[in-house]
Amino acid sequence: MNRLVRSLLAFGLASVQVMATAAVVSAAEDIKDRIAAIPGVRIISEGTSGTARTFVLGIQQPADHRKPRGLRFEQRFSLLHKAETKPMVLHTSGYHLSGTISPSEPARLVDGNQISVEQRFFTPSRPAPADWDDLNIWQAANDHHRIVGAFKKIYGAKWLSTGASKGGMTSVYHRRFFPRDVDATIAYVAPNDVVNDRDVYGEFIRNVGNDPTCNRRLEGVQRQILQHRDSLVQRLEAKGYTYKQFGGAHRALEVLVLDTPFTFWQYETQDRCALVPGASASVDDLWTFIEKTVGWDFYTDAGVAPYATYYYQAGTQLGWPEADESAVRDLLRYPGSSVPRTMVPAEIKFPRFDRHAMKDVDRWVRHQGSRLLFVNGQNDPWSAEPFRLGPGTRDSLSFAVPGGNHGANIAKLPEKERAAATAAVLRWAGVSASAGLSAVDEGPDSLDALRARRG
Repeated sequence: MNRLVRSLLAFGLASVQVMATAAVVSAAEDIKDRIAAIPGVRIISEGTSGTARTFVLGIQQPADHRKPRGLRFEQRFSLLHKAETKPMVLHTSGYHLSGTISPSEPARLVDGNQISVEQRFFTPSRPAPADWDDLNIWQAANDHHRIVGAFKKIYGAKWLSTGASKGGMTSVYHRRFFPRDVDATIAYVAPNDVVNDRDVYGEFIRNVGNDPTCNRRLEGVQRQILQHRDSLVQRLEAKGYTYKQFGGAHRALEVLVLDTPFTFWQYETQDRCALVPGASASVDDLWTFIEKTVGWDFYTDAGVAPYATYYYQAGTQLGWPEADESAVRDLLRYPGSSVPRTMVPAEIKFPRFDRHAMKDVDRWVRHQGSRLLFVNGQNDPWSAEPFRLGPGTRDSLSFAVPGGNHGANIAKLPEKERAAATAAVLRWAGVSASAGLSAVDEGPDSLDALRARRG
């Protein structure tokens, strides 16, 4: 009798397991079917990430949202699906779609789903023919608005938005134009260049850190590279690098030199100052240092071409850090070259710079913004001009990671601030602390990915 009971019990448990497995498969098939049923959405590929289902998707978007029946293009985005009842995180990359579908820090904190969107005009998400006048923050916000509208029919829980660097900026721009699309926004290391003609980046870099000799050595590296420019250019050309976009290798070298202190502090930390070459450095020493910090291959034709879209946006609406030439002005042959126009093909025409776009967003944040969380790095040059909360900003927080760089995130904040930021994210997502996950101590995106994007 006992053997029979055990046998029936085993059969029952096996049946439950089979039914549970079938339910999971059915649910997975159901979400795929629901996605496929969204008008204008195409499933490009699918896979898994841990226990989550993943999809690379395409959605038909108007090239110009003022003309919804006009030219269209397919915008790529990805979906990390856990459950339709869990919160959704809208991750705005600001750049290309990552080849790896992985959760952002907010998605990990709330154990949620995630949609990651490729910015319009980053290939292949580019209209053909491309009218570059259609690349602005309002058009991009409408892209995100249409995706949110389509997927809220499936994901009915709370929505958060997030992004790092330009992606963080993009998440704020989306909220400015469509403040009710998501319940809250977590923007990491997002610069806010309100008045492009007046910035503090140069002063910030000259004084950042707690050891002024580090910045003087960085200035020394700049001077030494320009003093050895001929031999370094020969090396670069011998490696097969080309510089047509810059009008020659010497001009590109000067742009790289001016970018060196900024890039060092963007990605490195104070303890890395010991690696900055001194006055007795050899050409080999200089070469190795630049290769490890800035990368000789970035300011080349192949290096900047994928980021023409970013430089166009910087030169027309977003603004950019003015290059500090003070330490090497006497050695420059092409002063004033480190500007977005240098990085964008001549056939792409720049309109007059829009001086009102960033001021408008800044006013919204300070006077109407709500449920915003800004996380910056104390030593990150991009945080020299951050978004600031104002008298009308509601239920919002802003923190800086002490000594932090462009990989600053919630997990790296001091304990009290980390707890406050985490509690806000969970509250905004409607998730209890026990239901969320612990954030992994890494950047909002991987720091390697941020290095590749330069911002």
